[in-house]
Amino acid sequence: MLVLSRKKNESIVINNDITITIVEIRGDKVRLGIVAPKEVPVHRQEVFDIINANRHPEPISAPAPVIVKPAETTERV
Repeated sequence: MLVLSRKKNESIVINNDITITIVEIRGDKVRLGIVAPKEVPVHRQEVFDIINANRHPEPISAPAPVIVKPAETTERV
């Protein structure tokens, strides 16, 4: 994880087309302004998790495999 320090009204740029600006700092909360192309989805983490969970539901666990042992044979000599 890259950790950067920014002050109010300072920005970071990601991949030349996404800009994140610190809009306001109040106590332990930071307000961010994000400028990104319309085709780039931007979500809060909790919203992203819900969207992703709906898109990829938990797999249904398969029943345990049944192991069949071959019947013992008796050889006659």
